Amino acid sequence: GLPYSMKQAGFPLGILLLFGVAYITDYSIILLIKGGNLSSTNTYQELVRKTYGLMGYLILSSLQFLYPFIAMISYNIITGDTLTKVFQRIPGVGPDNILSDRHFIILFTTIIFTLPISLYRDIAKLGKVSLISLILTIVILVIVMVRTVTFSPQVPKSENAWIFAKSNAVQAIGVMSFAFICHHNSFLIYGSLEEPTLKNWSRITHTSVSLAVIISVVFAACGYMTFAEYTEGDIFENYCRDDNLATFGRFCYGVTVILTFPLECFVTREVIANVFFHGNLSTIFHIFVTIIIVAVAMAVSLVYDCLGIVLELNGVLSATPLIFIIPTACYLRLSKERWNHSDNIISCLLLAVGVLVMTVGLVLTVWHPQGCSHGKEMPYCFPSNVSFHNSTLPP
Repeated sequence: GLPYSMKQAGFPLGILLLFGVAYITDYSIILLIKGGNLSSTNTYQELVRKTYGLMGYLILSSLQFLYPFIAMISYNIITGDTLTKVFQRIPGVGPDNILSDRHFIILFTTIIFTLPISLYRDIAKLGKVSLISLILTIVILVIVMVRTVTFSPQVPKSENAWIFAKSNAVQAIGVMSFAFICHHNSFLIYGSLEEPTLKNWSRITHTSVSLAVIISVVFAACGYMTFAEYTEGDIFENYCRDDNLATFGRFCYGVTVILTFPLECFVTREVIANVFFHGNLSTIFHIFVTIIIVAVAMAVSLVYDCLGIVLELNGVLSATPLIFIIPTACYLRLSKERWNHSDNIISCLLLAVGVLVMTVGLVLTVWHPQGCSHGKEMPYCFPSNVSFHNSTLPP
């Protein structure tokens, strides 16, 4: 969805916003653990409950459940979008084949892959899975970079593709926040470290966010430079179905989101365990809750398939408060530093920005939803369509 966010914000402003969201993410993740240390708590929910009581705890729990749950829905949508096109490249698999049915693909991958992996109880067991996902992400990035050079000349030029800023910039921040947020599982990962100290956490956070922003900027830039105003919410919807390199990229992409899905399921299950089961799930309830979460996410993704709007809504409703608002609000209440200390000043600024982005972003997303051309072959994929190329948007 990052190239799509460039389309919303305007390319130059979009790149600046990406760096801004990355910095805020890095800062607030560390601030979150600082708040945990100040309050002697070791989960996001305990931190908020100790700081803002039961009401704050329930609000945070709702957001902490909502974000990864909607992420799971988006991952299923991506799986259905990408793998169907991969299978259609197999000789004999046509549009009417069961392997071309997104509903079947989502159902199949859920039962065979995502559900079994999601049933793990120890998040540390997903370490190797995360490494594979990272490697595949690099492969996808290389494919997108190569196609920027080789495929972009085939895409018609768009008017106003390179203006500095556009009116949907706030919605773009929501998509970017969706891409960067990891606050909902930060305490889980912090607790899994061999030496869970603030120094080690800061080092790991700086390294991880720096790598993430480099990958994100290159991916967003290359994707948008290739398709400009034709950019879809799912960038692989833009590539032609007979593009073998893009097909391999789709396959890697599909595997990546399948492997990422269980991490989000861990968080949703932990929220339910903490709110309703005092933090402990028996083996039977562990299996039951996991199956229910995965099944409901699958059902929603079978009914709804427009990725861009899902990313926007999850960004402004869940990611923005989890990144901008809650960590800073907790730290400001717990901090014993003077009011003019840098952490207090920055926290106040981030809190104000978060409230603005969440409010304006939600209004714009509801009033001006972006279109979705899910499953359609793009016009530039038909070289014989001379009239299309001769009547493109003004350069």
